Amino acid sequence: MAVTVQVERLCQRFGRTTVIEDLDLEIGMGVFGLLGPNGAGKTTLLRTLATVIAPAGGRLRLLGLDPSEPEQRRELRRRLGYLPQAMGYYPNFTVFEFVEYIALLKEMPARDIRRAVAHAIERVGLGDRAKAKLKTLSGGQLRRVGIAQAIVNDPELLLLDEPTAGLDPEQRVEFRALLREIGARGTVIVSTHLVEDVGAACTEVGLLHRGRLVFRGTPEQLAALGEGTGAGDTPLERGYSAVLAGARAGARA
Repeated sequence: MAVTVQVERLCQRFGRTTVIEDLDLEIGMGVFGLLGPNGAGKTTLLRTLATVIAPAGGRLRLLGLDPSEPEQRRELRRRLGYLPQAMGYYPNFTVFEFVEYIALLKEMPARDIRRAVAHAIERVGLGDRAKAKLKTLSGGQLRRVGIAQAIVNDPELLLLDEPTAGLDPEQRVEFRALLREIGARGTVIVSTHLVEDVGAACTEVGLLHRGRLVFRGTPEQLAALGEGTGAGDTPLERGYSAVLAGARAGARA
């Protein structure tokens, strides 16, 4: 499997607080689910991979490019898509105008933009709201606009932070199908607190605890770790709880 994301001894600190410590991670094509409690470092990791913040230490190589080099970082930004946990937007833009604006920022060829924007909006089920101003949309609809802007350039690397927040159950099912479709020809990393999203859409899962990777494997392998335990309603949730309990016990020892 070709490696598209390579992280070596990554460190991230904010003031005196270490958020990610000596993280090594390689990811190829497919959908990689990122789990972990609040404060585990999931959002910081995605912001680093999206080149929003530079590493405090360590090395990254994404899609064969080194984001520490300005020209390679610019090329990388053309080829990736990113949905942050809290997306900023212009309230008076329409759905189409906002996604088009992001396409322009990504330096997409002008001849392709209108078709690509329309296609991205249709893929998230907002074709009938393309002319609606963002300030008139519900929270779930805004989240789908965020997904549309992230996929408008047909990215080779797609980074999504809590993408299903605000979506209803039917929309989450549709979104999982979209993830699988994109992961069939690219790399998707999705951070979520919804363990069921991981089981339904992800080919692999990693669990972060205090900035360290404490589990990596398939959803089935994670579920197997929950056998015989009582915490959680599903095998995946029980496996998640078991890994976290072990990580916390190790930290106290």
